[in-house]
Amino acid sequence: MLGLKFIKVQPTTYLLQYRRGTVVREGLGLSFFYYAPTTSLVAVPIESTDAPFIFQETTADFQAVTIQGQVTYRVADPKRLAGLLNYTLLPNGQGYASDDAEKLPERIVHVINVLARAELQKLPLREAIRASDAVVAAIKTRLVAAEEITSLGVEVLGLSILAIRPTPETARALEAETRETLFREADEAVYARRNSAVEQERAIKENELNTEIAVENKKRQIRETQMEAERAVQEKKHLVQKEALEANIGMEDRRKKLVELAAENSKAEADARAYGVAGTMKALATADAKILQALASTGMKPEQLIAFAFQELAGRADKIGQLNISPDLLRELLTPQLARK
Repeated sequence: MLGLKFIKVQPTTYLLQYRRGTVVREGLGLSFFYYAPTTSLVAVPIESTDAPFIFQETTADFQAVTIQGQVTYRVADPKRLAGLLNYTLLPNGQGYASDDAEKLPERIVHVINVLARAELQKLPLREAIRASDAVVAAIKTRLVAAEEITSLGVEVLGLSILAIRPTPETARALEAETRETLFREADEAVYARRNSAVEQERAIKENELNTEIAVENKKRQIRETQMEAERAVQEKKHLVQKEALEANIGMEDRRKKLVELAAENSKAEADARAYGVAGTMKALATADAKILQALASTGMKPEQLIAFAFQELAGRADKIGQLNISPDLLRELLTPQLARK
């Protein structure tokens, strides 16, 4: 029949059939015949869609940055979206009668752009280029609840910001500053390493000096101990010498006393002998000389008696006229003298 057509849509497409302005059939993945002159078909895709975006905004310190990211969404209420945008198919069912289907991602990206502008204007450049996660969290929270999104019957599934980049000139300036900072940190690291080496060297020197001081203290203690030991030895020597000297003094005192006693004894003995001699002499002074001679000749040897006899003869030489001595007598007198020689 002329004008009779057949349509079949995917399970992710919500199809509405209008006849005379009234919905006569709707649902997902429908397939049916329809009369083209009196029928209008509206096909709303409900599968998730990724919409990339990139736009330029300004930070709180008036620096331009480029935001690049992607939003994922799906149509949660196709009938509401079909009432706001024209998703009507061409009579042949091979395409849309208008470009409203292409405007949905633009509207969502436009809302994201407005929200991102509000967030970036709160941050300076240095914080903005490192705040991707914070910006995503803030934008997504507001995006899900945005009236522009909910009124279209769209559900936001995900949002990601791939990069927040400054302009090339600003990036080079930041790189230069960062590079200088890194160089300065490297210089500070070298300085810190050298300073640490100096501190370690100083600590080593101090340890060496402390060791030398400790060694000198030990040597001093050893010397003091040796000196104390020597002094103790000297004191003991002095004590021994003192004791020996005191012993000698005591001995000399005793010797002196002994000498004095010996002198007294000798004097007493001399006095006794003198007294005896005096008594003897006194007794002899009254005795007869002949008796004394007789007593003295007692116990004399023959030659002594002959000598005594000659002495008597010599004492009376004035009365002797002539004295004859025989050879035999002389020989007897001389024989003991020759024998002793």
